[in-house]
Amino acid sequence: MRTGIDVGSALDLVGGVLKWLAPAFLAPTAVAIGYGEPFWSFLVAGAITGTAGLALDQITGEKHGAAITPRESFLVVALIWLLVPIFGALPFVLDGGPQLSRPVDAYFETVSGFTATGATLVPKIEELARSMLFWRQLTHWLGGMGIIVLAVAILPRLRIGGRQLLQSELAGPTEIEQLGDTIRSTARRLWRLYVVLTLIAIAVLMFLSVTNLDDVMTPFDAVGQALSVVALGGFSTRTVSIAAFAPITQYVILAFMVIAGINFLRLYRFFVQRRVDVLVKDEELRLYLALIAIGTTLIAIEVIGSGVEHGEAGFRHSLFQATAILTTTGFATTDYALWGPLATLTLLLLMFSGASAGSTGGGIKIVRHLLMFRLVKRELEQTVHREVIVPIRVNRRVVDEKALRSAIVFVLLYLLTFAVGALGLVADSRRAGEELSAFDAFGAAAACLGNVGPAFGFAGPYGSFAPFSDLSTWICTVLMWLGRVEIIPVAVVLTRAYWRA
Repeated sequence: MRTGIDVGSALDLVGGVLKWLAPAFLAPTAVAIGYGEPFWSFLVAGAITGTAGLALDQITGEKHGAAITPRESFLVVALIWLLVPIFGALPFVLDGGPQLSRPVDAYFETVSGFTATGATLVPKIEELARSMLFWRQLTHWLGGMGIIVLAVAILPRLRIGGRQLLQSELAGPTEIEQLGDTIRSTARRLWRLYVVLTLIAIAVLMFLSVTNLDDVMTPFDAVGQALSVVALGGFSTRTVSIAAFAPITQYVILAFMVIAGINFLRLYRFFVQRRVDVLVKDEELRLYLALIAIGTTLIAIEVIGSGVEHGEAGFRHSLFQATAILTTTGFATTDYALWGPLATLTLLLLMFSGASAGSTGGGIKIVRHLLMFRLVKRELEQTVHREVIVPIRVNRRVVDEKALRSAIVFVLLYLLTFAVGALGLVADSRRAGEELSAFDAFGAAAACLGNVGPAFGFAGPYGSFAPFSDLSTWICTVLMWLGRVEIIPVAVVLTRAYWRA
């Protein structure tokens, strides 16, 4: 019986993911050729990525094709989200452009892309080459549903660890529901749904472009925004994000944000299996929509009440920003960093919400908030009636105590990581002489850890993270990474017990 950590099998799986990532560089290569731009950086990056994958195959030797256990899956998750952006950053570095040629900057931007965060170091998005813009958007799409879900779908050796890997992507305290006979078939169906939703988004936005319902939207913009919104990413092809486009486009993108923020397992049963009840009876979905409504109302009270916005525009901006922040998309229709304290504080609090478990969004996730509310309610009941046994249910199913403890530990680790990250940004800003208020530091830490993207101050929706020092940039990069892997895998790998036989 095998004991300890099989690092070779874990690295072999990482190599397999890199081999499948390599062909993705052909897409921006085609865009570069179409626009008459240099394309060699993508070809070289693809070759290096594929070679690295093959090299790991050779290094791991007899471990090639071996199944991994749930224990190794923690290491695989941490390594994939750490290493894949290194190869994804290669086109920016090799191209040597003025904005992302430094390795630290390129890595930040690519981590932000693959983790579907949307924070950027680029002050003027339009100055990037079209092919680089497209690669930036594509990293969102590849990372949105999850490279790991793709790995589970295409790598047949994931016989044991596949469930654990899929669980890491469809984050939440409860066990995943299989859509097929195997975890692999479940992953494949989720990716098919993801692709179909993306194609629908492209088609709708393209329709707005060709019919001049939005005379600013180009076919390139349509594809770029679609890749980002279905992934709940936030990268845009415009510096002013979605504010560049017509109100009808903003409503369309809003609708896709809401849909992509729903549990994809539920969406599959609804769209494919025609089961309306899975959405009607979903308590997480009800809380998700309620939080959007509450956030919209609080923002509108100040935005419309103070006269910053009026009528339909005020409602649209309030609804859009509440949804964009809660779902961790990070798109913007206006510079909300200039709003008053009630609106900005509401947005900061929404950064700690997150979309539904099993969606492409980041953050704590709605279902964990639901469990926390019910845990508090149970504790209050048992304070009065000490002998009563009150099981906690979600969607009429009892959640076991192990899952509840896991949810509590995750929330505590999340808040601790946020606090350390915010303190690190404040301390470094003093060292580097940067103008960074405590609120702006809280916003940047929350936006990166929650994979939201833009924050407040100079890192707001119309700004960038470029003014941060290199150390602060690394802090934000680590926060994005930890937020995407949901902290636990990294925390587990860093314990002594994990490496013991």
